[in-house]
Amino acid sequence: MKRILFAILMLIVVITYAGNYVNAYTTLEEPLAKVLFAEFEKETGIKVNWVRLSTGEVLARLEAEKNNPQVSIWVGGVGVFHVEAKLKGLTTPYKAPYSQFIDEKFKDPDGYWIGLYVGPLAFATNKNKAKELGITPPTSWADLIKPQYKGLIRMANPNTSGTAYNVITTLINLYNRDENKVFEYLKKLDANVNMYTKSGSAPGKDCAIGETAIAIGYLHDLVKLQKEGAPIIITLPSEGTGYEIAAMSLIKGGKEPLEAKKLYNWILGEKAQEIIASWYVIPLSPKAPKNKMVYKLSDIKLIQQDLLWEAQNRERLVDRWNKEIGK
Repeated sequence: MKRILFAILMLIVVITYAGNYVNAYTTLEEPLAKVLFAEFEKETGIKVNWVRLSTGEVLARLEAEKNNPQVSIWVGGVGVFHVEAKLKGLTTPYKAPYSQFIDEKFKDPDGYWIGLYVGPLAFATNKNKAKELGITPPTSWADLIKPQYKGLIRMANPNTSGTAYNVITTLINLYNRDENKVFEYLKKLDANVNMYTKSGSAPGKDCAIGETAIAIGYLHDLVKLQKEGAPIIITLPSEGTGYEIAAMSLIKGGKEPLEAKKLYNWILGEKAQEIIASWYVIPLSPKAPKNKMVYKLSDIKLIQQDLLWEAQNRERLVDRWNKEIGK
């Protein structure tokens, strides 16, 4: 009898341990993801098996794995891709308790995704390279296509990076949806770009170490580099700038739905928001500490964005970029 009871007890332990994890894709920077998920495991005992990918790579994987999902939650990534994931039937709705406190324009009305923070597009210029080359930092989108910056700018590739696609949609809004003018601009910009990177944060890192004079990236990534001592000047485009809503979604058919919801709820809570805010982003949760914010939304001239339109037109616009610029 004792042996039977012991065997039953061990079986319960094994089953409990086997289900004590959640598989996730994340588009957060690796150091942030590492700290965030480690703290969740510490507090809950639930291990997060995570893979860090660019936004475009996550969407591609979710599509490929649609009939056999390998993860249950997607944390981070440009919001327009979360909208596209919803349209393609890759995610499932969930309205967490804290979601009611987040502004309607930063979450899906049906609960398919929720915004974690806002990240405006900005420019970084390496001070040392600028002095060496005799250039001044660009302060507008119009500046970026000036001949003086030929071969000096680095940005991401819209095939893999939500950051780069956000550059395209920002220009579309600035040019009042005149796509021909936008692509004329992008061709001129291409003459000044020295490399298109896979990740949206890579250009800023390259600028920080002097591999490129100028980079286009998200403000929080650039501020973090600056705070860590990188010799960069950060400028915000005077015409106005687009922004990412870094979002979070639950995956349809995910194999750890309960654990995924626990992680989802926890990320919107106080401890997780404190960790996220330390990355110099502009958090959207009311639980986020305001004293850690370097910039507030009111400090930045943001353009109007239509995430649904941007999601519906992403493949078409990226295809045009490939044919006219990335060929």
